[in-house]
Amino acid sequence: MPAEPLSAASGLAVVYVDDAFVVLNKPSGLLSVPGRGPDKQDCLSSRVQAHFADALVVHRLDMATSGLLVMARGALAQRRLNDAFAQRVVHKRYLAWVSGQLETPGDDWREIDLPIIVDWPNRPLRVIDHQRGQASVTRVRVLQHDATRNRTLVELEPVTGRSHQLRVHLQAIGHPILGDALYAPAAEAAMAQRLQLHACNLAFPHPITGALIHFECGADF
Repeated sequence: MPAEPLSAASGLAVVYVDDAFVVLNKPSGLLSVPGRGPDKQDCLSSRVQAHFADALVVHRLDMATSGLLVMARGALAQRRLNDAFAQRVVHKRYLAWVSGQLETPGDDWREIDLPIIVDWPNRPLRVIDHQRGQASVTRVRVLQHDATRNRTLVELEPVTGRSHQLRVHLQAIGHPILGDALYAPAAEAAMAQRLQLHACNLAFPHPITGALIHFECGADF
C-alpha cells in the first residue's frame, strides 16, 4: 500500500507500509535504535514509533549507512521476521564506492571470506582474526570504475551479518569504503562527506502471507 502521509518534520522516508511491517529508507547519520546517553535518543526506530505505535525493531544499519530497513508491526510479525533473518532467508545488497581500482572476474562475484572479531581494546571497532574470529563472508562485484577519481562502484552482498562486516572486509582487501571514518585511512575517509555505503535491495518472506517481497532504493551518492 502507499506510504502513509507524514509531515516533513518527521524525518521519515517510508518506502512501503502494511499491517505487518514498514520499510524505510534510513538516512546516513541517523541511529537505527537509541544509543547510550540523552544525546543519542533521536533515532529511526523512535521516529517510526511516533507514527506507527506498534512498530518493533528487527535489524539495524550502522549510523553512517543509509538505505532500506524493515520494522515489524506487532509481536507476531517481529518474531517471524526475526526468524527469517536467523534462517538467512532475508536477502540484502548494498552499493558502495571504494578506494582504488578493484577488480572482479568479468561480471562475476568475488567472495571475501575473512573471520571477524571485536577489537576489545578499541570497541566498537572490529578486526580480522584468523584464530578467534567468527566466520564472515561477503560477496562483491564491480559495477563501475572511475579512474579519474581512483575509485570503484561495487555491489555487496553479505552472506553473514557481522557488525561492520562490509566495512571491515573492504578495508582488509585494500579497498576501504570512501568516507569511512572508522576503518579507512585518512585520505580515503576525506574523499566523501559521508560513508559511501547504501542498502539498496531488501527481500524477505512476508511475515503473514509468506510471499517473497522485494524492495529497491537507489543511493544518493
